[in-house]
Amino acid sequence: MEAYLQHLVAQSVGIALIIVAVVAFFESLALVGLILPGTVMMATLGTLIGSGQVGLYEAWLAAGLGCFVGDWASYFIGRRFKGPLHNWKFLQRYQALLDKTGSALDRHSFATVIIGRFIGPTRPLVPMVAGMLSLPPYKFAPPNIVGCITWPPVYFLPGILAGVAIDIPAGHNSTVFKWLLLGSAALLWLTAWLLWRWFRSDKNSGDAMARWLPLARVRVLSVLGVIATAVCFVMLSKQPLMPVYGHLLWKVITR
Repeated sequence: MEAYLQHLVAQSVGIALIIVAVVAFFESLALVGLILPGTVMMATLGTLIGSGQVGLYEAWLAAGLGCFVGDWASYFIGRRFKGPLHNWKFLQRYQALLDKTGSALDRHSFATVIIGRFIGPTRPLVPMVAGMLSLPPYKFAPPNIVGCITWPPVYFLPGILAGVAIDIPAGHNSTVFKWLLLGSAALLWLTAWLLWRWFRSDKNSGDAMARWLPLARVRVLSVLGVIATAVCFVMLSKQPLMPVYGHLLWKVITR
């Protein structure tokens, strides 16, 4: 997939931006986003940004417009076809998620629309459910705009960091640095996930993962994760290639 995207990007920056917008659109579109590996594709596009093949701000704008159009298409699909959607067998397998999303929208519509954009399974569902519940457009629009502005850079970020690392000159020191960078990123993600489960322990008690990760174990692993992540970042800061990496990253941000 990455090689194919790189081939298309090499043809034209315009084509690259269209791809970014289309990926963001389908990642946000009702139901389609449930089966599309959009997170992986956004990270891949982030790699192209980090390597300098696509401009960050152009891609950010394209992705924002794509997810905005996808969200509003999903909203109007839910509003127009709420009857058939309730009876569709495909959606019934997501009934528990739909019920939770609807309940959250009833209580905290603003926060739910924004937070839902950053959570994979709910991203293509929240706008559709908002339409099915006939949430007024004036209540849906403000959080949707905030979400579409803030979402793209967050999902581009892992790819951007990887793309910048690719540009570091090859050598023994660079190999060690890249592995340390990868390990730090993986530890940061894992620790954030563990802290999230700890924070939501009262709501996660009934899921399948709770059998393997009871609250006591989550607490211990979270603390260990925080310590290990901090140690990795201290080690990164002392690497001689860190200033080079920071300079390359700054060039991506200011380009």
